[in-house]
Amino acid sequence: MRRFFLVIALLAAIMPAALSACRTATSNRMVVVTSTTLIQYIVQQVGGDRVEVLNLVPPNQHPGNYDVKPGDIEKLARARLFILHGYPGEGFADELVAAADNPNLTVVKANVDGNWMIPSVQQTATDRIEEILSQADPANAAAYAQAADAYKLRVQAKVATIQAALKAAGLSQAAVIASVRQADFLQWAGFNVVATFVDANSLTPQTVQSLVDQGRASGVRAVINNLQDGKDAGKAIAAELGVPNINLSNFPGGFDDTDTWEKAIDYNVELLIKAVGK
Repeated sequence: MRRFFLVIALLAAIMPAALSACRTATSNRMVVVTSTTLIQYIVQQVGGDRVEVLNLVPPNQHPGNYDVKPGDIEKLARARLFILHGYPGEGFADELVAAADNPNLTVVKANVDGNWMIPSVQQTATDRIEEILSQADPANAAAYAQAADAYKLRVQAKVATIQAALKAAGLSQAAVIASVRQADFLQWAGFNVVATFVDANSLTPQTVQSLVDQGRASGVRAVINNLQDGKDAGKAIAAELGVPNINLSNFPGGFDDTDTWEKAIDYNVELLIKAVGK
């Protein structure tokens, strides 16, 4: 935390000229800063060419582990909106907002519960993002609503395709042990999550043994990690059980060529089918 405050102080001291220049720049597009690629992608779909979207946290990193970058203050100094999830791990945002010193900046927490990779949650989040953009830019509210409706239809079209692929692969009610941050998605996809873990730091020898025992008793077919919490956290559990160890991403862009929600969820499903399917 001390390192964080030192970075903020240094950036605030050396960038006043750059920030001043940013504030005087003009654009027809509303500049929106997002905390993660989950929010970024929806803003792009709903806002279209009416917005310029600048994201902070890389897609392969958990927000709680994010270290601020020199350009982050500049992004917020230019922005009209800063949209966050409302996660506890987004505590870095308060100091960044203060350092940017942008009186025209509105900070909004989406506060949409659930795993945003789940289609129904993705649709709820789309409604929330449409509401936020419309409040900030009421002149284009009708266009935002129309774009949001179109995107939600695309999301809904994914549901039947994904569920059919998982069923054909024989994965309905397949037993798994999973990261707690992947559990909701896996349950939506029809898996039986018999036990969960937080991350590699939480896996003491006693915890690993307990999970292995539960896995054997339940006929677990895979151990599934959350990429953003550290790749292969459950590898030792999978090795003991003799089952595949899989890394899934909760953010678009976590893996190569998955920069959209559609590509990200398709890739997660592809990984599951290749590793566990019949």
